[in-house]
Amino acid sequence: MGAYSLKTTQRIPVSLDEAWDFFSNPANLQRITPPHMGFRITSRHHGERMYAGQIIEYTVKPLLGIPLYWMTEITHVKEGAYFVDEQRFGPYALWHHQHHFTVIEGGVEMTDIVHYKIPLGPLGQLANTIFVAAQLRQIFDYRYKKVEELFGSLKS
Repeated sequence: MGAYSLKTTQRIPVSLDEAWDFFSNPANLQRITPPHMGFRITSRHHGERMYAGQIIEYTVKPLLGIPLYWMTEITHVKEGAYFVDEQRFGPYALWHHQHHFTVIEGGVEMTDIVHYKIPLGPLGQLANTIFVAAQLRQIFDYRYKKVEELFGSLKS
């Protein structure tokens, strides 16, 4: 059983500096996460900007309002270009999330690439088929709409 993946791309009419400042600040993640997920940062020393080695702890309520503990580490950062967060503790057997930023005419193109694996073998595979993949898609669709509300959009 291999990992699953999800890729999204969004074009926004802002400078690279403005995009980087917003998305590299952990506090802004709550602003672009659906309210029903109950996302809340719980770490006290998570910092205001992404840096390699940074640990961010939070709780999230992805299923039936049951809070889950999640710890991620920012493992790679290239200022203004990309950062990567990886789950250290949490609901997934694997979570590797790349955030890429590319300057384009009129703004920035953001690309998210997530590789994830569900624990519990065939049961996890079934869970992904029944609700996990759809829930992740909904979370990223919500994020797309919120980012568009905050910054506007660039048409292709």
